[in-house]
Amino acid sequence: MKKNRNRGRQGKPLARPVRLKTAKLLDSRIKTIGQPPGSLIPIGRQQIERTQITLIAFDESQVVTRQFDDLDEYLSFKEKYRVVWVDICGLHDPLLIEQVGQVFGIDTLTLEDVLHTGQRAKVEDFEQYLYIVLQMLEYSQAEGGISREQLSIVIGKDYVVTFQEKPGDMFGYVRQRIANAGSKVRKLGADYLAYTLIDAVVDHYLTILEEVENTIDQLESALLENYSRETFESIYSLKRELIILRKSVWPLREAIGCVTRDDIQVIGDSVDPYYRDIYDHIILVIDTVEVFRDIVTGMQETYLASVNNRMNEVMKFLTMIATIFMPLSFIAGLYGMNFHYMPELGWRWGYYAVLGVMFLIFGGMVLFYRSRKWY
Repeated sequence: MKKNRNRGRQGKPLARPVRLKTAKLLDSRIKTIGQPPGSLIPIGRQQIERTQITLIAFDESQVVTRQFDDLDEYLSFKEKYRVVWVDICGLHDPLLIEQVGQVFGIDTLTLEDVLHTGQRAKVEDFEQYLYIVLQMLEYSQAEGGISREQLSIVIGKDYVVTFQEKPGDMFGYVRQRIANAGSKVRKLGADYLAYTLIDAVVDHYLTILEEVENTIDQLESALLENYSRETFESIYSLKRELIILRKSVWPLREAIGCVTRDDIQVIGDSVDPYYRDIYDHIILVIDTVEVFRDIVTGMQETYLASVNNRMNEVMKFLTMIATIFMPLSFIAGLYGMNFHYMPELGWRWGYYAVLGVMFLIFGGMVLFYRSRKWY
């Protein structure tokens, strides 16, 4: 693994298990019903009030960072620098997204996928550009669970356009490497820049898995201490989060595999080994997720088995008590009948004799259960 991986906050053990919130798997598609293909209709919640456009243009000798509202300014930077990275935060302005498509020559079907958040990770080759969509994931114990954000990347010969739902990403190290003169990202082209962005997202998956492992350790400790319903609900929620994580990562394996196998014009041969490295990291993430799912499933089964065992112990105890009182109830019922002519009714010590017989039966049955190791 790379030493410069972007590490997230380390999870701290909590005093009690976290009750995780469950995330929705799909955003509503009601707005798109009956619309023709290529209709630019935003899907999902509006994350920010105004779309933000950030441009980073660089070559080996210099780097420029600007924020602007008019994409026409991009053309002036295109002629002066080797690579231009345009980062667009906010997907609620279809007119601006349409303008982006006109400036960069992006097909309307691609723009439609950009606005339809919750897409399955995929790669589409349009010869003039390569479109990659994947999910950026963030794990928070405070909020409880994994939050998802769609990241769309358009890779051209000398430009990269990224579409995010909101500001705040895990590309801080990428920006630092761009600012560092002599770094490899400054020497290579847009295909390598796109690799660093995807690599940052995949490395953050591993950081999330570290947080998930901390939560699993915490829940295992809570499970051994007590078998509360709250612990079981946390285990169930964590398993659902792992399913969502698997749903986000598994298709990315196929997508990056296509990049490494197919002959894509905008991806140079010199950059192919780096995408194969991403592929290896994705395999590691998927394998780890599967292991965690098995562990969490085992924790669920352990909880249910412990509950059943406790129920069996309770039923066993109650059955022994009922069995002990069966002969005692018979004797008490027999001598509780109000017949005038019954043996021993007139005997002065009859009451104490019956009590003695009852105690002897009780003690004998307890010793019998003890000899059988039933308790």
